[in-house]
Amino acid sequence: MKLKNYLERIIDKKIELYLETFGAILIEGPKWCGKTWTSKYHSNSEFLLADPKGNFNNKKIAQLNPDMILDGDSPRLIDEWQEVPMVWDAVRGRVDVDPDKGLFILTGSSTVNKNTYIHSGTGRIAHLKMRPMSLFESKKSDGKISLEDICYNRAKDLFTGEVNLETLISYILVGGWPSISNLSEKQGMLVSKEYIKSVLNEDLYKTDNINRDKHKVELLLRALARNEATTVTNKTLKNDIKDKDLDDINIDTITDYLNLFNRLYLIENIPPFSSNIRSSLRLKQSEKRHFVDPSLACALLDLSKDKMLDDLNLLGFLFESMVERDLLTYVEAFDAKLYHYQDYQNNEIDAIIELQDGSWCGVEIKLGANQIEEAADNLVKINNKIIKEGGKGARSLCVICGLTNAAYRRKDNVYVVPITSLKN
Repeated sequence: MKLKNYLERIIDKKIELYLETFGAILIEGPKWCGKTWTSKYHSNSEFLLADPKGNFNNKKIAQLNPDMILDGDSPRLIDEWQEVPMVWDAVRGRVDVDPDKGLFILTGSSTVNKNTYIHSGTGRIAHLKMRPMSLFESKKSDGKISLEDICYNRAKDLFTGEVNLETLISYILVGGWPSISNLSEKQGMLVSKEYIKSVLNEDLYKTDNINRDKHKVELLLRALARNEATTVTNKTLKNDIKDKDLDDINIDTITDYLNLFNRLYLIENIPPFSSNIRSSLRLKQSEKRHFVDPSLACALLDLSKDKMLDDLNLLGFLFESMVERDLLTYVEAFDAKLYHYQDYQNNEIDAIIELQDGSWCGVEIKLGANQIEEAADNLVKINNKIIKEGGKGARSLCVICGLTNAAYRRKDNVYVVPITSLKN
């Protein structure tokens, strides 16, 4: 469909490839991240299950006979399919009998209990994950430096211009929600606060029709916000709630709530890296905690620019979270994967990019230019230790910085690049 003012997304090329390869695709991800708008851009007809017109007549039609909603020019968008899970089997059945590719685009903002439909759709319905906009997609990065070029050691040195700290803080506070592109900073911050309210007041129950204690859900969300971009354990989250909010949640409840947050695409943790280093170093297996967008952590903690400037340690974690949100989108564009590194000798690397051939790139994330030297030294030290212990060394090393005015390769071969000049 022709859409005015459509902002291109990095996932667009992958959607086109998948539509040429599979009978149907499912685009999953958090609500408000642009799934429907992007799917409209790639479709030629649509059926919106959550459309409230006629007392949700579309949903009623689909419940009576899901096959009725499949006819239309392809690719045909069926938005929020999880509202009527039977639609999945209807789409899979149509794809089975029609040899054409790119028949349907399904979208979903929460995962569905697989007991509600019969077939998995393996080989017929391909899955793609969409996230809030990266800085490059929202035109806040000039895209002068390609992350893929850094990984393959072909990036060029260049001046990129000065970056303002308050501007970076604004990017963190407002987040990557497409709907805020034409709004003020104050309005953008309200979007994230309303997002949390919507989760607490609507999405908690709609996901599986179970009533949960909204107060305790919010307590856990706030604890996650205070520990954003860390490998905090469930037990530590429990203790954090007790210390900071003077309340208590048992471990089983925390586990249940975290599973729910995953189903709602509210969080996306970064797994630990270990598969291709093959050194004798013992690696920790904790995931790094992340909201799907750092603006949600800001909303939960009621942060402002002044509050963040008063707590530079927290600001650093939130900056890291924003960068890793972008890295998740960038690396998928060239079929790489994102991890983090921690070993039992207290060595840490913020992000590890694993390439298709199994080689890896180490990335440190620092807000200030005064931290570049220490970050580069850390990367070189850990890489040398891995090699010494019989492991495979990094293909490239990089420091992604907030406040630097140039992208360049240091004498120790560590790249330095500002996040506001990075793209996939």
